[in-house]
Amino acid sequence: MNGKQLLLKAIRNEQTPRAAWVPFVGCHGGFLIGKTATEHAKSADLIFQGAKRARELYKPDGLPVCFDLQVEAEILGCQLHWADDVPPSVTTHPLEEGKTLDQLPPFEETKGRIPVVLQALRMMKKDMGEEVAIYGLLCGPFTLALHLLGNDIFLKMFDEPEEVKKVMDYCVSIANKMSDWYLRDGADVVAIVDPMTSQISPDMFEEFVGPYVNKVCDHIRAKNGLSALFVCGDVTRNLEVMLATTCDALHVDEQIDMAAFRSLAEKANKAFGGNIPLTVALLLGSEDTCKRATLNILDTCGTKGFILAPGCDLTYHTPAKNLQAVTQMVHDAYARDAIRATAAVDSGDSFDDILAPDFTQKGLLRLDLITLDSASCAPCQYMYDAALRAAKAAKTGSVKIEVIEHKIKVREGIGMMIRLGVKALPTICIDGVVSFVSIIPDQPTLIAAIEKAALAKQ
Repeated sequence: MNGKQLLLKAIRNEQTPRAAWVPFVGCHGGFLIGKTATEHAKSADLIFQGAKRARELYKPDGLPVCFDLQVEAEILGCQLHWADDVPPSVTTHPLEEGKTLDQLPPFEETKGRIPVVLQALRMMKKDMGEEVAIYGLLCGPFTLALHLLGNDIFLKMFDEPEEVKKVMDYCVSIANKMSDWYLRDGADVVAIVDPMTSQISPDMFEEFVGPYVNKVCDHIRAKNGLSALFVCGDVTRNLEVMLATTCDALHVDEQIDMAAFRSLAEKANKAFGGNIPLTVALLLGSEDTCKRATLNILDTCGTKGFILAPGCDLTYHTPAKNLQAVTQMVHDAYARDAIRATAAVDSGDSFDDILAPDFTQKGLLRLDLITLDSASCAPCQYMYDAALRAAKAAKTGSVKIEVIEHKIKVREGIGMMIRLGVKALPTICIDGVVSFVSIIPDQPTLIAAIEKAALAKQ
């Protein structure tokens, strides 16, 4: 049984000889071949070369063509910000700016970077498609709707629910087109990447997301394809409703308790995937840290319907040696036994030198945002944007407001997360108080919270 066959068995929720392994190589592929994230994202050849190098280094059972949730949005009129070491991010929202769905540009496979992505897929299929399962990743309906509507979508879900549902149906039509092109050109799995679903309640998921994700998954199944729903953030409250969708597999990030997730997935008869810590282990940790984190997940999740993967798309600068340490845990039973034999874990960095700010200072109110990175994480981006907008709109008299982002991709961010007692990402703390955890508040709610806190700082 080769890697592709093993992975497809896992997605079908069957027993496998070992856990399937899928490193979600997006812009990290550019890093592997010495190219910027922007250069990589715009070239089929560079995407292919990055994937080929990732295959050599990481011995995966599956690989994505790319991990870019802005491909569809760019064609539909969203402006993008480009950078050297993260995927592009959306900066404008056409429906928020007054356009209607009928006024959006036509979505065709000849537009934008779709030809680049599909050409890269065909190159990967020819080179490695017999032995490596290829994932075609598309922007999930809810995340694409947010790209088009902006943060106003959260208020519109209450005030104009039917309008939001029209947008969701439109986004389903875009996802289905992408699915068709991916499957036609050789993708083995179509992954619906919908990170913004971490920001809503189970009831809202069942009304505004689940039915639309099902339409995409059912469309993929009708084309004899396999589907995976990929979410991030602390979606603990939504796990059961997500597992109730018609996707073949559900992937989560490092904020989820994998033992509890496994139990729920088994009850739902669903394949499941996750959730190697993206920053603390893979980006900033040692090879030993990565081995221990991986082994813990492997021992927790077993080998029935499980796909080992990073908690999200790999950060650009992730050291190859750390991912190779994961690869060793996947493929080498003796190495796994050696780690188990030395199970004592170092206490690690105490972060004692990173101190919490002085929140008693009069005339100053701090909004501390703990994020993965607003430049590359969609929920983080929209929470940061919401905080900036609310800070600008709030009436706080003489009290100055500072909005500070702490990215856990760096040591300072991890230390501040510990100091503020933050347990999930992204989170807004108002003057040191954890206030909005893994959910983006609507503007009136956030403004009111800021103004109330400011009264105490006069």
